[in-house]
Amino acid sequence: MKDQLVAVPSEKSVIDTADSLAKLIEPSGLRVFARIDHAANAADAGLDLRPTELLIFGHPMGGTPLMQDRQTAGLDLPFKALIWEDENARVWLTYAGPEHLVERHSLGASSAPVMAAIKEGVANLAGRACRD
Repeated sequence: MKDQLVAVPSEKSVIDTADSLAKLIEPSGLRVFARIDHAANAADAGLDLRPTELLIFGHPMGGTPLMQDRQTAGLDLPFKALIWEDENARVWLTYAGPEHLVERHSLGASSAPVMAAIKEGVANLAGRACRD
């Protein structure tokens, strides 16, 4: 199985894109569980890494039904978005398409409505974080 990655180009810097996404998450009824600055962690270890931040977010009302269907879905929850700068100084917001959860964890029909909501919601948040 190949995870399907969704990459959205951003018109902003990594930090501004991550800030925008974080600000959009809370009013959407979701929570930011963690924000990890991989570049800062690399620098602390004496290593270079282009700007790279990971936001981990979600809500138990969305993730719990998926784990009730197949508890192993918890390996991929909460949802994650990676905001990073490529070698050409272009910024991307990348996330694993929610469809990979269905395939990877053999989620059943009971998860379909939650998955549809997640797919639409994450696409909307990503697009707005990269533009607005």
